[in-house]
Amino acid sequence: MSDSIEPSTSSREDPDLAPSPNPNSIIHPRREPFEHGLLPIPRLILSDPIQTLIPLKQKLAPTGRVNSETLAESLQISIDHAQLVLNTLASVLHADADPIVKARPAEIDSVGADLRDLILFLYIQSYKRLLPRTHKDSASVADVWPSTSAFDGYLSALSPLQLVRSNSRRFVPSQSDEEAHQLSYLQKHMANILQLLAEPADGEGEESLVLSMEGFEHLAFLIQFGEKGSEGIPLSQAAPFFANSDPDMPAVPVPAAQVHDWLLQNIASALEHLTERVSPRENGPANNSDQDVAMADACTSSIKSSTSAKGPSFIEGISKASYVKQASEIKGSSVKVINCHDSAIYILAPLRYATIYGCSDATIILGAVGKAVRVEHCERVHVITAARRVCIANCRECVFFLGVNQRPLIVGDNHKLQVAPYNTFYSQLEEHMAEAGIEATINIWDEPLALGAVDPHDSLSHPAGVSDAQAESATHVDPDQFIDFLIPNWFGGECAGSTKANPFPLPDAYVAAQQRKQKSWVEIKKLIKEAPLDDSRKREVSSALHVYFRDWLYATGNIRQLYCLQND
Repeated sequence: MSDSIEPSTSSREDPDLAPSPNPNSIIHPRREPFEHGLLPIPRLILSDPIQTLIPLKQKLAPTGRVNSETLAESLQISIDHAQLVLNTLASVLHADADPIVKARPAEIDSVGADLRDLILFLYIQSYKRLLPRTHKDSASVADVWPSTSAFDGYLSALSPLQLVRSNSRRFVPSQSDEEAHQLSYLQKHMANILQLLAEPADGEGEESLVLSMEGFEHLAFLIQFGEKGSEGIPLSQAAPFFANSDPDMPAVPVPAAQVHDWLLQNIASALEHLTERVSPRENGPANNSDQDVAMADACTSSIKSSTSAKGPSFIEGISKASYVKQASEIKGSSVKVINCHDSAIYILAPLRYATIYGCSDATIILGAVGKAVRVEHCERVHVITAARRVCIANCRECVFFLGVNQRPLIVGDNHKLQVAPYNTFYSQLEEHMAEAGIEATINIWDEPLALGAVDPHDSLSHPAGVSDAQAESATHVDPDQFIDFLIPNWFGGECAGSTKANPFPLPDAYVAAQQRKQKSWVEIKKLIKEAPLDDSRKREVSSALHVYFRDWLYATGNIRQLYCLQND
């Protein structure tokens, strides 16, 4: 770590720099860069970020904003990877008013990224995710896990779900655990981060760094105050050295050491607050918003989920059920679907972020996701979504029906993945897409970009010699196997919308295949209707068709959805 920013003893004594005791003004890490912003590109994983990024900052400072060509030349990466960096940064940036966030997908490269945001984005590529935690009652969930996959990967003999739960049946870390881990990372690296944002004081050398209010505001990429994230307190207004600045006058730059002291105090206070909040739950009954939802064997009416105004909505532990959430039932702008099995899950709402983790043998429909979707450690899952971008990590035998404005990203140990064009609609879909900023005229589902087979951001061990291996990409669903997915109209007139058909145009091969199927169905129907059969034989044919259809319902598990629809 650099010695340029040292804690100031005098500032620790200053009562004006003391962290605010107000619970609504506690510092929080922004989850989005850590959850959706990490890319397994070896040249971005810097062993000494300061040594690389300070010269890069000085070299690119005259440009102000950085496009993919400049970035590719500076970091010696491909244009594809440079464009991916810009697209990913745009999806996790804190400032919705930034030109790169407001840009249409085709305009992102020409708009370019703000240099300071880009530098912070590159710095956190060294972050290591927290290992999954151990479930409180591993025996109680043993029966819901899917069977071992029929094939073994070259990276590991374990399937993605087995890898997650190996040794002690690990589960995704709790929100509190992840927040504490991210705060600890920021606490350790804050001096370096401030050094990247600071400038030498006028007339003084590199050893005397100051931070302008504008530079300080870029920290909002990584931290926020208040429990509602972007709706909380503006970063500069939370800091005592900028809070009362005249908006018509440029604020006086502040010594970086003073800012460092104040941030470390606030982070320490937040970590203490997290410890106090978690300890009672460890010693007593768990709070509904954090506990693992019990596995449900019933339909929608008996399934539990947890929501929080300050974080994502959780849909967790659903087994052998159908589950529906519409926009009015989703609090916040992000959703996490975790450890759900043998179920159909419908989330018909506009979202900013969505995560699907550790699911198997399920169909999951996400409405319109305007920032990013991440699907991780899943087996035999069908995902249907309209989204700005999708990342698939460590999945097996999954099929993705996509309406995406950017190339699907595939990372990690994946096997037998398939991608296909978007195949459904519901009445409010186009309204939700407009709200999320998704363009139906752009769908590049068929151009997946595969990166490394080993994710350097996880803390799991990997066999030697595979760090440079490329992830297995996805194949296209055969047009003759492509079918439309029908979303039932549960709510009738309550959620009336204007969407009457799939808003994403299908490729010609898929349109032709659908037309062939429709023609075959019409011909079969005509043959049955015109067949020279007496009433007794017609009843036999009808009975046989019903038997085959019923067998198909039971074999595929779709009979459960019919029961759930009947109960609704």
